[in-house]
This record gives sequence, C-alpha cells and structure tokens, in this order.
Amino acid sequence: MNSPARFPSDFVWGAATAAYQIEGATREDGRGVSVWDTFSATPGTVRDGDTGETAADHYHRYAEDLDLMAGLGLQSYRFSVAWPRIQPTGSGAPNQKGLDFYRRLVEGLVERGIRPMATLFHWDLPQELQDRGGWENRDTAERFADYAEIVFDALPVRDWLTVNEPKTVVDCGYRNGIHAPGVRDDARAFVALHHLLLGHGLATRRLHAGHPGRRIGPALNLHPSYPADESPEALAAARHQDGLENRLYLDPILKGRYPEDTLAWIAERSPMAEHIREGDLAVISEPIDLLGVQYYTPIFVDGAGERVITNPRAQAEWLEIYPEGLHDVLVRLRRDYDGVPLVITENGLATVDAPDADGRVRDDERIAYLHGHLRAMHRAMAEGARVEAYHVWSLLDNYEWAEGYSQRFGIVHVDYTTQRRTPKDSALWYRDVIESGEIR
Repeated sequence: MNSPARFPSDFVWGAATAAYQIEGATREDGRGVSVWDTFSATPGTVRDGDTGETAADHYHRYAEDLDLMAGLGLQSYRFSVAWPRIQPTGSGAPNQKGLDFYRRLVEGLVERGIRPMATLFHWDLPQELQDRGGWENRDTAERFADYAEIVFDALPVRDWLTVNEPKTVVDCGYRNGIHAPGVRDDARAFVALHHLLLGHGLATRRLHAGHPGRRIGPALNLHPSYPADESPEALAAARHQDGLENRLYLDPILKGRYPEDTLAWIAERSPMAEHIREGDLAVISEPIDLLGVQYYTPIFVDGAGERVITNPRAQAEWLEIYPEGLHDVLVRLRRDYDGVPLVITENGLATVDAPDADGRVRDDERIAYLHGHLRAMHRAMAEGARVEAYHVWSLLDNYEWAEGYSQRFGIVHVDYTTQRRTPKDSALWYRDVIESGEIR
C-alpha cells in the first residue's frame, strides 16, 4: 500500500458544488422561490435558523472562484443549475438573466481549460411546482423535461447530470421530513420517487433527441449495505437495505425494472405501483451515457435491520469513514451493471475547520479521508471499474442543508462574514495529486 498509485493520463480531476449551497442572491435577477427558500425560512427546520440567502455568495464572486479553481489545477467543475433562476415558477418562458449567469460561468470555465459538468436538479424545486404537488404530481416530471431542454439549448456543456441523489429527496425530504419539502409519509415518498426517475428519463430522451454527441446520466448516492454479523437475519436485512439504498434506483435506470422484493415491501406502504404507467420504465431506462456515483458512507445492519456503526464517524454523524465501501460500490457496478462509464461526482468529509494564527487551515483528517478513498478507487479501477473522473465534495465550504453552516465539507475555507476564501491544506494536497497524477 506504500507504493504510488498512478492514475491514467486522461483521468479527470475535479470538484463539485450545488447552486443553493453556494450561490446566495436568492432574490436577485428574477430568480423565483424554491422549496429550500421556503423550508429554511420555516422555524425549527434548519440548525440555527440558517438559510441559503447569502451562502458563499458565489453568484457575485464566481469569477474569483473560477480563478481559484484554475489555481488548484482543477480539470472539471461540477455545478448545478438553479431551476428557479431559469423558470421562476417552474414553467413558461425562461428568465434570460438566469441563463446569462450560467453562460458566463461556463464560458469562464472553458477559458480556463476546465470542463463544465452541469446538474439539472440539485433539490431546489420551484415552490410553485411544489404548491401543485411537487414530485408527487406526475406533471412535475414533464415540467422538468421542458426546463432541461431550455438549459440544453442555452449552455454549451457536453456532460449533464439529471437528478442529484433522488434517494435523498425521497428519504430526507419525504420519509423523514428533515429536508425540503418536509414531508413524513412513506405513501407519498415512493410516488415522488417514481416521478423523480420519470423526470430523469424524460430529460435524458430530450438530450439524446436534440443534442447528439452530448452525454447524460443521473447522480446516485450509493451506500454499500453489509450485514453486521453472519447471522441469516443480518444477511437478509442487508439484502433488504441494499434494495432501498441501491437497487431501487439502479435497476429501473439500468435494467428497466424495479427490484421485485423492494417493490413488494413498498406496496405495503405506498400506492406507488398505481402511478407506474405503461411505457414509464422504458422512459426511465433510456440508455445513459455516464453514471454519477456519490459515495460517503456504508450501511451495516444487524438482524433487526438496525444500523450498526462499526467504523469511525466524522463530524456529520451519519458519515461512517470506510474507504473500502467505495471500492466495493465500483466493483459491484462493474459486475452487476457493466457498460456505463462511471464518474465520481461527490466524495468528501465534513470537519471542524478554522484558520490558525498564520491563516493556514490544517485539515489533516480530510486529507487522510481523501487519500484512503482515492486509493480504494484506484484498486477498483485496477479490477476493471470504468471510472473516468473524480470530483471532491466540495470546492467551497457551504450551506449544508438542514445543518446550516455548522458543517464544512469544502477544500476551500469560506469566512461567511467576509466571504474570504482560503485554500485548506487538503486543497493544496489535492492540487499536488492532480499535478502528479498519483497517490503516494
């Protein structure tokens, strides 16, 4: 393990962000209201009452951030387009000022030799669509495809991601209520799941029909699920957990069917099956050109199906540090879903970061995390996993959803009072990895 792990010369190194988490400017230039504006303004929903109204002020400081990316040697930047900036009400004519902002961003990336990768939906649904039922309403999937086509036509971007982490929208937004729109109802959650995947398929078809030569796929957060012991009960529980965490999203997109065991479990809790129309799965399984893989944590479960933490945890208590899980996810995709190029679209760690007396941000824990995960990814690639790019989460410290500004995932420190950016030790380490193309 002490020998250098060298990556292919054409491997692409990048970083990722999301619009609501960094942009701010939530009331400027015609942007409409999103579900996260509404949710974060609701007392008791977000730690310390934080909102994304200012965030990292990227909307005004994007040129500075582009120079920062170039200085770190980034070769790719994954960002998200805020749907309410493009269609303030979720439908109708586009807001030109919103399109112009993303055009400037893309042009700035290209000028600096950085590849843009755009995500269409990173959770900021226009509030007016939510008022009409949100993702529980089948029409939202159609509106999403219309929005996607507007953005496809406007931005000269080759690589697109449709829906970011549909599982998080389902679990955190609709089952547990800790994210927007704050619903706690399994019956509604799995209906929303089907329409999220339908929206993905419809947008994918639009790109293929209108823009041949470009690439598109979903960004799925995959959690390898393991039995905490060797009992038959734990093995069965891990299989069930894998259905909810992974197969429920991978199978319809890549195999054209929902997993039967998981669908049967859902049928006892939700009328989801009643919303699956003839032809839907053909749309959902429109061939994808890449698969965004987001890995943070494994899930170990005991015989009762309860999660068991067996490894160190980070500041974000849900995040169990287990690099081997990234290896296992990638090898599993090679084995069970072969043929699709893989892009790591998120992987990172929250730590308690602050500049010391000389202004340096020493985040050795993050460096160790990234080192271990890049090593694990390299081993999976050596075993045949088709990984072509890696994006660290996140470029900047940002608004961490329900945790507000209490958790810092960035490789660049942001002082939220002054908006000063300071590359952490991890950013400088990552810059050196990019330059050398190897992990030592």
